[in-house]
Amino acid sequence: MSTNKTETIEERKAEVLIKLRKYKLIEKQKYEGAYAYIIDIPQDKERAIVWCILGEATVGIAAMNTLYKIMKEKEIDRAIVVTEGRYTHAVKLGAKKKNVELLPKSFPVFDIFEHALVPFHEILSEKEKNQLLAQYKVQPYQMPQIKSGDPAVKAIGAQPGDVLKITRRSTTAGEHVTYRYVVE
Repeated sequence: MSTNKTETIEERKAEVLIKLRKYKLIEKQKYEGAYAYIIDIPQDKERAIVWCILGEATVGIAAMNTLYKIMKEKEIDRAIVVTEGRYTHAVKLGAKKKNVELLPKSFPVFDIFEHALVPFHEILSEKEKNQLLAQYKVQPYQMPQIKSGDPAVKAIGAQPGDVLKITRRSTTAGEHVTYRYVVE
């Protein structure tokens, strides 16, 4: 954990998310009951907000409306919500329409890839994905699959339809590479 004593679990999760997904932090702002991390997403060449809702048992429409207002003011079309609480059904429906990713409560507070038993995961670019499919003469659905709810998949931000390259260290083979197709 950080030496900063005021850091909350939500803030720690946001910092881990930014690190794992290789986002660039532009600024951090404090709001009533929340923090907004304005980030740059280099691979998509766009900006987004990581919205940390502090100490809420249930995240409802009121908390989300504050986020939507800030997104409109800052002209940002994408957001990621981090909380220790759960989301109401209305929030889940609204988030899909507004391009907002709701991180599950189970999102790790630490970098899971630092653990010895968790192999390195990365999302293949569209070009790499097409080369791989052509090389092995397969369709994505014919590949081994990994669920979009898998903690490693959530951590790197992979979506259904993406192909992951998973690199494991092996005492006998040195390095073993496998591929997985992300499904719902």
